[in-house]
Amino acid sequence: MQARDLALSHARSRMALGAALVVAPRLAGPTWIGADADRPAVKVLARALGVRDFALGLGIAVALDRGAPVRGWLEGAALSDGVDLAATLLAGDAIPQRSRWSIAAIAGGSLVLCGALARALDDPPAQHEMRVPEAHLTGHP
Repeated sequence: MQARDLALSHARSRMALGAALVVAPRLAGPTWIGADADRPAVKVLARALGVRDFALGLGIAVALDRGAPVRGWLEGAALSDGVDLAATLLAGDAIPQRSRWSIAAIAGGSLVLCGALARALDDPPAQHEMRVPEAHLTGHP
């Protein structure tokens, strides 16, 4: 599978997961955090995370469709996945062990995939092309 096809597939999966969290947080949330997903306040956070993932997936898909740079979208997705991974592991026994390790594997895998795809699909800009200091945070020279 080509990097572009893999990125598009990943984007669509992220959009599907995001939509599920927004539309049905009660069904999708327990997979991640267990029974606490039924609490109304937790549904707010599930929907917010769902919109984040849907937006990242949509940004990746649109950038690929238009031939626009996709690196920033993929790096943003990798950052989100890294935070999901850390938050899941830091939760410890507050979430079911099976969910914790499953979600950690998914988030960790997605983090690595997005990072690799970002570098495979777009070359980093040259030093003189960067106009904002935040660009240096992504490891550009």
